[in-house]
Amino acid sequence: MENSSHHNRDVTFAEDASTVHTGTAPRAMAAFRNLAIGTLKILGADNIAKTTRAIRNRPEQALRILGITNNPDTQGT
Repeated sequence: MENSSHHNRDVTFAEDASTVHTGTAPRAMAAFRNLAIGTLKILGADNIAKTTRAIRNRPEQALRILGITNNPDTQGT
């Protein structure tokens, strides 16, 4: 049985279907996928696929989730 991380990367992010094959790009893409999955888990996402779909449909939510705002009055962002 595949481990949870690989299952999430393959099913949610279609890793096995990726057309990125040269140099260090495949490793970098896996790192980005792991970063996304890990961040969502730390922030309390129970269902990575469902949360990813919600963010995909409203990408501005990703910035809010990460604490990045477009508010010029906010210090440090």
